[in-house]
Amino acid sequence: MTQTIRFPRSEDCTPDATVIRWRKNPGDVFEKGDALVELAGVRATILVKAPEAGSLVRRLVEAGQTVPAGGSLADISKKDAHADGKNHADPTTTSKEKPMSSPKGPVIPVLMPQASNTMEEGTVVKWHVAEGDAVEVGQVIFEVETDKAAVEVEATDAGKLARIVVAEGDSIDVLKPVAYLADSAADVDAFIKEFSKNTQNAKEQPAEKKDESAAAPPPVAPAPPVAPPTTATPAVSSAGRVKASPAARRLAMQQGVDLAAVGVGSGPGGRIVSTDVSAAGSAARPAVQPAPASTGPIGEKTREKMSPMRKAIAKNLLASKQNIPHFYIERTIDAEPLMSYYRSAKAQYPCSVNDVVVLACGRAIAEFPRFRSRVDGEEFVTFPTANIGVAVGMDDGLVVPVVVATDRMNLQQVGAETRRIAERARAGKIEGLGQGVFTISNLGMFGVERFSAIINPPEAAILAVGAVREDVAVKNGAILPARRMTLTLSCDHRVIDGLEAAKFLARLKELLENPSVMELS
Repeated sequence: MTQTIRFPRSEDCTPDATVIRWRKNPGDVFEKGDALVELAGVRATILVKAPEAGSLVRRLVEAGQTVPAGGSLADISKKDAHADGKNHADPTTTSKEKPMSSPKGPVIPVLMPQASNTMEEGTVVKWHVAEGDAVEVGQVIFEVETDKAAVEVEATDAGKLARIVVAEGDSIDVLKPVAYLADSAADVDAFIKEFSKNTQNAKEQPAEKKDESAAAPPPVAPAPPVAPPTTATPAVSSAGRVKASPAARRLAMQQGVDLAAVGVGSGPGGRIVSTDVSAAGSAARPAVQPAPASTGPIGEKTREKMSPMRKAIAKNLLASKQNIPHFYIERTIDAEPLMSYYRSAKAQYPCSVNDVVVLACGRAIAEFPRFRSRVDGEEFVTFPTANIGVAVGMDDGLVVPVVVATDRMNLQQVGAETRRIAERARAGKIEGLGQGVFTISNLGMFGVERFSAIINPPEAAILAVGAVREDVAVKNGAILPARRMTLTLSCDHRVIDGLEAAKFLARLKELLENPSVMELS
């Protein structure tokens, strides 16, 4: 007999999730605990596993489709313990309940990735493959422009690229199909038709009946008529975001139109389209009035829209300060040994003072697991290596590419990798998105002696590095010239306690004041 697999209601009250990819196709057999489907939730990727052995009868949602908590994902057929040991589909399944599949072979949607937790839509910049080409796992197939940079997207499945549905220059919401892998275009047509039919059937399902046994509220006097609002309430997603097409969002940004004020759009489900934005912009644009004579000082204030990068930075760091309980500790170190080590190394290969700091942080993070951990719901996720983000200044803000596995490198390797990812970042391609565990922000080259940095979520700490400055030190009662550098550590108190932070900073000081111990044997 069949059993319906549902999207589990999680303890962190995840309202819904979007299907990223199916691990099993209709007709496939599986054992208890095998992964069936991956979904993108609010905080993390969710893997739904088989509750018992059986076979997949049909999928009720497909890649790119959103399912609410408790919603149906698929029907499975339980393994028949009295049969010949093979998994069989439910014999009672009718012809109308055939698995959702294409006529000849499987169809795999290629989705617009969510490259960062602030990304809502992406623009296809360039396709590296054409329709009809064979695609291998790990192959770069297209480039996406996100809210911060251009990102190369690798294939997660192998197959033939049967159809591209989002052309170069076009935009689409994250986790929506941009192309399909299949044996033929006919397979894709059948898949899309079945997908649309399944979605329509889900919309036409009757709503649950309300409990009529509940006591009816007491009658009240009719309220006086109220004038209707000038603008209807716009359609919003489950995450509270106004539903609008990517083209409508671009046009609204260009014309300065607030999407929330447009009202219900003319698209499917009340979705706002570009013509709605144009109409709203025309209606809201006041007649041009002559400017009054200025009686104040020469010059007028100006107003400009935030760029996508600035909006992403604002959203990310505001969320960090609102949701992460920051605390800060500071240490000033003797920078003379660090500078001697740097000068000696620089005579042999290209490197910087910041590279030495990155190397020292990599060694220290390897010894303190909390500094390579992050909060995920009610769990800590700890990474095996010290993946360090290096803040790179751009014309319109900061980006943070990541040096992966810094703890397994020497200074020459750290210097080469840091230069490479910084150059790629300035060219618009950010490496290591989502893999960082710790960030270093260095303003020492601008003469800044000390500052406090905001944690780059979902990481648990960030180190602010000040300038190497001339100072004095007291040794054995004598005042001597010295070179100092101040390090300020910002920590997430949910992950790291003050004692752990103090030990980490003490170890970092020890490494930077004795840099030769950092060399790999």
